[in-house]
Amino acid sequence: MLSPADLDTLMLTGKVAGIATCLMLLIGTPLAWWLARTDSRWKGICNALVALPLVLPPSVLGFYLLVLMGPAGPVGKFTAWLGLGTLPFTFGGLIVASVLYSLPFVVQPLQASFAAIGRQPLEAAATLRAGPLDTFFNVVIPLAKPGFMTAAILGFAHTVGEFGVVLMVGGNIPDKTRVVSVQIYNHVEAMEYTQAHWLAGALLLFSFTVLLVLYSVLKTQPVAHQLK
Repeated sequence: MLSPADLDTLMLTGKVAGIATCLMLLIGTPLAWWLARTDSRWKGICNALVALPLVLPPSVLGFYLLVLMGPAGPVGKFTAWLGLGTLPFTFGGLIVASVLYSLPFVVQPLQASFAAIGRQPLEAAATLRAGPLDTFFNVVIPLAKPGFMTAAILGFAHTVGEFGVVLMVGGNIPDKTRVVSVQIYNHVEAMEYTQAHWLAGALLLFSFTVLLVLYSVLKTQPVAHQLK
């Protein structure tokens, strides 16, 4: 059975993933909308930067985040000036690392959904004198609902499964930064295979459920695309 420490790591992991997913949706929605609509020459560079965590080793991203957020880094100096201290090995640092590492899994589905809407619904809304915000909230979001659901599910699930980045930036502090992937590593390192099996099995069941829900959501996307 799961020990109290294992349950604590599951709760902390869910908390990190939930907060990170909300932040990724807030950041990723306007970014994805801009990437889907712009013809700027910076679009390729921005797309590459967003997708960089998909190909970059987690240890590389974690290292540079430690440098940036450490006492000598520009972000670390800024947070220290604000009186917040430095972010590495804190819950806040864990959130920042999770957002940056999982952001592509939120931005890319949203960008694809926004691009699939086309111009006709937007032009129809404009003829009815709908403003940009009115059009976005009442036309774009309903049409892109499957994309939002996919982005939220993928962002949450990927955050739950993180290991390398969260270990480097958050460390292994009980009740503070020790997430479930790190706890499984601890059990394996201590040769506590029974406990590792319970936690790994819980993640396996969670991953299967996420994929099942995701593919169910994807079934509705062609319907949304037909509304163009």
